[in-house]
Amino acid sequence: MSAVLGLLAGLGMFLIWMACWSEPARSAVPVRGNKVASLLHRAGVPQVSPASLLVSTAVFAVVVVLIVVVLTRAPAIALCFGLFSAYLPFALLAMRARRRAAVMRDLWPDVVDHLRSAIRAGLSLPEALTQLGSKGPLQLREEFKAFGADYRATGHFESALQRLKGSLADPVADRIIEALRLTRDVGGSDLGKLLGTLSEFLRDHARTRSELEARQSWTVNAARLAVAAPWIVLMLMATRPEAIGAYNSAPGWAVLGGGLVLSVVCYRIMLRIGALPEEQRVLQ
Repeated sequence: MSAVLGLLAGLGMFLIWMACWSEPARSAVPVRGNKVASLLHRAGVPQVSPASLLVSTAVFAVVVVLIVVVLTRAPAIALCFGLFSAYLPFALLAMRARRRAAVMRDLWPDVVDHLRSAIRAGLSLPEALTQLGSKGPLQLREEFKAFGADYRATGHFESALQRLKGSLADPVADRIIEALRLTRDVGGSDLGKLLGTLSEFLRDHARTRSELEARQSWTVNAARLAVAAPWIVLMLMATRPEAIGAYNSAPGWAVLGGGLVLSVVCYRIMLRIGALPEEQRVLQ
């Protein structure tokens, strides 16, 4: 009997220990720490996996290095341009993510207005969200069509709403969805007024941010030109045999390495100084 009690006590302690140290269940939303997956999701290409992106980037960089080596016969120059080409896909994805975020900022007031009109017309929240799949903004119809199909298939509003939030991957969408969920859970008659106030706030926010980005764009473009100009000159100089010989020496490698480090550090500092604060998904 004492052996059975000891075994049960040990099993209970083991279960308590597992409850304290087990990992939480993973959701469909990309993990915050995975920056590559988060970037792909914000850029609107979640179907591309981080591994395939990294492999493609590495292959592209190797191809650029080989092409520059064939053209210039300077491995140091080829290595520098290979590193730049490895950064290029991530820069394009970040640019796509910023453009998508700007487009989404202009669309969300219209989405809120559609929801407000549908709810005033007597539709339920699931019906109002499903209707956005046919009457909402074109850029968001696929996500809301998927929500409607999900809700009709499962009948679970909470889970369908959570998957909609993950597919949209936008901080404004998080706030709208959480407001709708809270209203459905606790009830209330002020949802129309709440959505009207939110629509006005979103329009003011989008207009102010657009003005700030327009004023900031010349600074960012000047920084990019300042970084790219020396490397364009270097590529032109690489057509001369004496320049190639100089850069193939040990001092040439040191000069190119120092220039590469200074270009990257100064460019990042410039972007950080001039960057506007980004909205974070705190309700995901």
